[in-house]
Amino acid sequence: MRSVAVMRAVVCGAIAAGALAGCGESVDGSAGATTTVRDLDTIEVFNPCRGALSDEVLTSVGLDPATKGVLTDPPTGVSSWRVCNWIPLDDRYGSGRRTVGVFSTSHTLTEAREKESAVVVRETTVNSRTALVSKEKDDPDACYVSFEAEQGMFEVRTSWLSSEGPRVGDLCEMSEKYAAALEPHLPK
Repeated sequence: MRSVAVMRAVVCGAIAAGALAGCGESVDGSAGATTTVRDLDTIEVFNPCRGALSDEVLTSVGLDPATKGVLTDPPTGVSSWRVCNWIPLDDRYGSGRRTVGVFSTSHTLTEAREKESAVVVRETTVNSRTALVSKEKDDPDACYVSFEAEQGMFEVRTSWLSSEGPRVGDLCEMSEKYAAALEPHLPK
């Protein structure tokens, strides 16, 4: 799982990149370098943890609402990450002990592509949204599908919960299928 430390590293990296790039201004009619710096602490991200994904939606995509686990969901104020996960109800996309997480963030697909700890498996689409499939270098038991949103992006992660019992199916294919099923229920 992605730890809070990793999330903080991404935020710090984005802020540092913005500071290094600087803001452009025109001097004697010549254009300077311009960079749009997004204030991640002011973007209100969709909250998958507090009912925005109804029990009916979760059940329809094959997730058990009663198994919700909260990874990060601050009780008040804005947050650059809101993350919850659920256990699948059935084996429609694979079998074995696994969890499916929905990551809602103000970070962007570009940041996900450039993240040093990630390996991009392939570029893809989730329904009509630009997306990518990736894995973390230090976590072979998880796969992420990240897709664009006005707020930044959403990520759907499928990961094995234990090494015990059968593991049937490809985690990346599972993540893609869950992402496609969840996407219509997430803000553009």
